[in-house]
Amino acid sequence: MSVTTRDKGIYGEKLAARYLKRNGYRILERNYRVGKYEIDLIARQPSTGCIVFVEVKSRSKSRFGLPCEAVDANKRRYLRLAATSYLQKNNLLDSYVRFDVVEVYFEDKQAHHIVNAF
Repeated sequence: MSVTTRDKGIYGEKLAARYLKRNGYRILERNYRVGKYEIDLIARQPSTGCIVFVEVKSRSKSRFGLPCEAVDANKRRYLRLAATSYLQKNNLLDSYVRFDVVEVYFEDKQAHHIVNAF
């Protein structure tokens, strides 16, 4: 049985969520969808109260570039639209928010957290 790209994405999101939890974040949502837009993870950083919208990018090998490079202008726009929807739906418009990227490298099962990525 071959491993699909989606399987790798799910595994990467699990590793990222585990990493965030170990670093004090509380996961509020996974794979939050608004129409065609999706946010991989939504977390709260208890020490600051910040709502953190997290895009997870995974790579098997680094030769294809850094995972964060895949978060282009269109992706950032879609994430902002979905985040606004989440904040409105949950009456959190006055919250401090941030957009982070967690890069997951399968070679060494490591996560690299880019805080306030955009």
